[in-house]
Amino acid sequence: MAVEEVLPDFVGAFPFERFNEMQSAALPALLNREDNVVVSAPTASGKTALAELAICKTLAEGGTALFLAPLRALTNEKESEWERFEELGYSVYVVTGERDLSPRRAERADILVMTPEKADSATRKHETARYSFITDVDCCVIDEVHLLDSDRRGAVLEVTVSRLRRLCDPRVVALSATMPNIDDVADWLDAPGDTTFAFGEEFRPVPLNADVKTYSHGENAFADKYRRLYRALDLAEPHIRDEGQALVFVSSRQDTVQAAKKARDELTERDIPMGARGDYDFHNDAADLSNDTLRQSVLDGVGFHHAGLSREDKNRVEEWFKQGKIQLLFSTSTLAWGVNLPARCVVIRDTKLHDPLEGEVDMSPLDVLQMLGRAGRPGYDDMGYAWVVCDRSDADKYRRLLRDGKEIESRLAGELDAHLNAEIALGTIRDIDDVMSWLETTFYYARAKSAPDAYDAGSALRERVSNELSQLVADGFVERDGLRIEATRLGQLASKFYLRLETARRFADLAERCEAAASEGDADRIDAETLLSTVAGATEFDSVSARSDEQDAVTAVLGDAPDELDAGQRKVLAILRSGMTGTTPTELKSDAWVIRQNALRLLAALREFLDNLAPGRFANLACRVEARVEHGISDDAVGLTAIDGVGSGRAGKLAAAGLSSPGDIVRAGVSGLVSAGLSEGVAEQVVSNARDLPVVVVDWGEFPDAIAAGDHDMREVTVANNGGGARAGLRVTVNGREMTAKPAYLGQTNLPVAVFGADADELTFTVEVTFPDQPLDPVTSTRTVSVE
Repeated sequence: MAVEEVLPDFVGAFPFERFNEMQSAALPALLNREDNVVVSAPTASGKTALAELAICKTLAEGGTALFLAPLRALTNEKESEWERFEELGYSVYVVTGERDLSPRRAERADILVMTPEKADSATRKHETARYSFITDVDCCVIDEVHLLDSDRRGAVLEVTVSRLRRLCDPRVVALSATMPNIDDVADWLDAPGDTTFAFGEEFRPVPLNADVKTYSHGENAFADKYRRLYRALDLAEPHIRDEGQALVFVSSRQDTVQAAKKARDELTERDIPMGARGDYDFHNDAADLSNDTLRQSVLDGVGFHHAGLSREDKNRVEEWFKQGKIQLLFSTSTLAWGVNLPARCVVIRDTKLHDPLEGEVDMSPLDVLQMLGRAGRPGYDDMGYAWVVCDRSDADKYRRLLRDGKEIESRLAGELDAHLNAEIALGTIRDIDDVMSWLETTFYYARAKSAPDAYDAGSALRERVSNELSQLVADGFVERDGLRIEATRLGQLASKFYLRLETARRFADLAERCEAAASEGDADRIDAETLLSTVAGATEFDSVSARSDEQDAVTAVLGDAPDELDAGQRKVLAILRSGMTGTTPTELKSDAWVIRQNALRLLAALREFLDNLAPGRFANLACRVEARVEHGISDDAVGLTAIDGVGSGRAGKLAAAGLSSPGDIVRAGVSGLVSAGLSEGVAEQVVSNARDLPVVVVDWGEFPDAIAAGDHDMREVTVANNGGGARAGLRVTVNGREMTAKPAYLGQTNLPVAVFGADADELTFTVEVTFPDQPLDPVTSTRTVSVE
């Protein structure tokens, strides 16, 4: 079926002239009907074009399309790939957490591209002006809908799509690799039989021969890794010699590099003709690669691909592999979900991987099937060959997977309490009847109907949801008044920051301890270490493990002091503590980035918990700790990071020059910052931004120096701000005991202070001004009154 005949106005949107057999079969359902559509088809059979067909229909009708991509890296690729739509006059806008959102661009976009996580955030905040665009979606395309079965991300996709359908009821087009229970997905999305398609292996462009190969164990895990590599090379060698290409999946970015290095040596030993060192033009092109190791490797016909490479390097590797200049490519699983990069031979070397948050885990069956599906180059190969290399004890498991596929299960049950709390916090659920109404919109409910024994369907399901709701009430996340239910402040905060409820309760408990410490005059007992330990002990880090070499490094950072944390959580604490000074031990660096990013999210949540549920000084403490973990800077200089444009590098440079606060920056002026190593233009901007921060002045007025025993005198202290506006927490203590505490937006604020002749020789009054939103030093001012 010719594109020009079907969609004459969108010929430029497709990189081919005719739809294939699978696309032609689904085309009438996509273009001639309004129903939701579910399509299951083999990898590389052309599902992307089905998404584009649905998008074209939406655009032709003046609507907005949302494309949900399974990975953030794929959103960027769609942005580049769909320049074809831009050339036709339609706007494509990618919304991810790593980019600053332009609500204006999002509102005007014809095609939105998002991850499930970002769409979850947008639908939760749909009533704000910033995210209101999400309710204007007319068609939602779910790429790789079998992501529903992902342990970590499946529940997010499920509740997000259900919420989006309640908000604006878009047409839903769900695409997937082969899945046995497509009818469950169709039932969830209300797709009728006429628009539900299960295309079999006969629609795969190149037939697939997939099998399992085992290996013999070596002395240790390191030796096993190379035994699996040699096994993979054995499988790939005949295809490479026959001018085919091989794609080998390994477990980590570092492994792609190390495997490529070792493979180059081994292929030379085997005298396999590879590489293009005689190709002068290719040699020049390779010189433009930013990665030094990759630059040397590709000339020998061996490449590697992972998310840590620059986009330019990844694009070159992909193009050279398509051209056959790279004959052997090592990659992480990211490549399996994104770029259409088939090879005659695909080998999965590693079926287990190290997750910084989970320890050693089995690779997802979905990832395994996705990777194997890359075997076979349409137009080049008559057959694709794919192998899983695994331990003998796992061989039968993978053979069953290859034979029977993987049914898609709901992962909502494991996170039901958190998502139920989120819907209550959003106002989706307002009474008891709404609870079941919400549940009936989920894939969990649809799957429970078809597998009642596995999912406790019927009355047991209702009982479970009722129990979850009762527990939310008992734990303080939800208030219940008769049939009416609503979220407490605790429930709202847990939902806002996507916290596990055990973690939210832990943070609330710390806020209570802070309140008690302040009222008892012992606020200093809550320090940075207290906050770090609270975060390290969060349930989000429960599965972190510490290897033996890491435990020695942890002890070097933390010492042997007893702690409530287990070994994995102590590892988290050591990474956070050492990270605050930029001295993370080498043994901990491989997991440090992921752990630190998750900790920063939790610290931001803890800061808001303390801001809402405890005196203001503790939110400021959390803000300072958060900035230190993020920037790796000392406590006495962390206030520099409050200046817009000053990150870890500039803060360190300024601190080394003896400038440790925004006030120091203003006093030093442009010339002082230039002397500290900043360029004049940057120095001017930094000084200007420093002047935008608050400058607090405490005026005690006619405060007495002495008071007679038994007398009582009311005075007024003025707190003024001579700089930029800021939200602050004000606190007055006498001999460490809190007298007054209140939030304020500075401004100028008058604080009543009672001076009384107590049973003490003297009274020390302290006014403390803290900034819960900025890592600035607290401002304190004291007066001492003698009791006569």
